[in-house]
Amino acid sequence: MQKNTFRFKNILLSAGLAGLAVLAGCSSTPNKAPVEARDIKGGAAKPSNPVPVPSTPTPEVKPLPGAENAGKPGYYTVKPGDNLIRIAIDNGQSTRDLIKWNALENPNRIEVGQVLRVLAPGVDAAAVTTKSVPAAKVESRPLDAKATSAVGAASAASATTASASASASAAAAVRDNDDDPVWGWPAAGAVNVGFDEQRNKGLAFYGKAGDAVLAAADGRVVYAGSGLRGYGNLVIIKHNSTYLTAYAHNQTLLVKEDQAVRKGQKIAEMGSSDADQVKLHFEVRKQGKPIDPAKLLPGR
Repeated sequence: MQKNTFRFKNILLSAGLAGLAVLAGCSSTPNKAPVEARDIKGGAAKPSNPVPVPSTPTPEVKPLPGAENAGKPGYYTVKPGDNLIRIAIDNGQSTRDLIKWNALENPNRIEVGQVLRVLAPGVDAAAVTTKSVPAAKVESRPLDAKATSAVGAASAASATTASASASASAAAAVRDNDDDPVWGWPAAGAVNVGFDEQRNKGLAFYGKAGDAVLAAADGRVVYAGSGLRGYGNLVIIKHNSTYLTAYAHNQTLLVKEDQAVRKGQKIAEMGSSDADQVKLHFEVRKQGKPIDPAKLLPGR
């Protein structure tokens, strides 16, 4: 019995020692860190078959119409807040001509940065800019009440004649030359507000609704409407290649675009459209730039 017990203990001891040897062997084997594959330059190895990443196509940016003419004489680059009427006035042209010269399909849609031709094709822009304009020819006779009423009577007949052959009369009324128009007063009343290049780019005549507004010189109507903010019902007359006149805040317009008019003809009735009171705002533009009309109008 004792022999068996002793033998059993020896077996257990031998088994224990063997287990310790195995554990010691396991513990002596170093734990190796995971191996990361790298290329020769030290970067992470790339997969042998990389998945292509789709590239986003760059949208094509189309140049604005006329961009190739930006900065050239005789052209204008559209700025924020511009419209075709304002551009035409500031360059001494008609909206109809700008539409034709630039082949505009929708004149109410012009884009900032778009470049417009503002001088007739074939005209030398440098010559127009530098040419001298002779002194204005003025009338020395005052415009009294009798003259005004006589002008009014003649105006009705003149308007009837003009409507019969508008195109022919317009061509005769506007001549592309350097001769200054023979000026007359656009209203019978006194000048209430004078010219100021910053605040008032013309003359203001106060009056009552319905008072006659008269063409200041022979010419052709290049605009009649209310599309220019701040001017109300507006008439613009082109007299030649140098001068145009503007008549603002009317209550009624009596002429149409492309109609020929004569000096003293009634073209509108005074009103307060887009104004705080009844008045005529009258401008003279020389090559598109506002000048003092008082320096051109005859004495009274």
